[in-house]
Amino acid sequence: MAALETITSGIISKGRSIASAGIGGFALISLLGELGGHLEQPLLLGSFGASCVLVFGFPELPFSQPRNVIIGHALSSFIGLGCLTLFGPTPWAMAGAVGMAIMLMMGTQTVHPPAGSNPVIIFLTQPSWAFLFAPTLVGAVLIIGFALIYNNVARGQKYPKHW
Repeated sequence: MAALETITSGIISKGRSIASAGIGGFALISLLGELGGHLEQPLLLGSFGASCVLVFGFPELPFSQPRNVIIGHALSSFIGLGCLTLFGPTPWAMAGAVGMAIMLMMGTQTVHPPAGSNPVIIFLTQPSWAFLFAPTLVGAVLIIGFALIYNNVARGQKYPKHW
């Protein structure tokens, strides 16, 4: 009987964790979408959905820590914008931007895997340099701000593990 209670308790706990991660992602993306609409300034990137998977689903991982999320997104967008500006919208320039973003994140120990898609997003949309500020930096900072509140208060977890 005790074994069954332990198993049941573990399943319920895992289910709660999964549900709260999904709710966190839903709430954050809703917030960014609504706030961006009110400000008439886009605050969403496709890569932010994947960032939600990490900061809400796996907040203990190094890839989920504030430094990695903010700097990883910023570096990758900077590289994407730089390569687009210097080399134009060519497939090899886009591929080079992704490769350089990976190397720069690894070299600075700020790897955030979702940010690796930022150069691709940039080459597909061809935004201005303002993209580096919004949605990239503003969005990444809001992700971390929301994750701090949600993970620590609503979920009772210690986030971040390190800065």
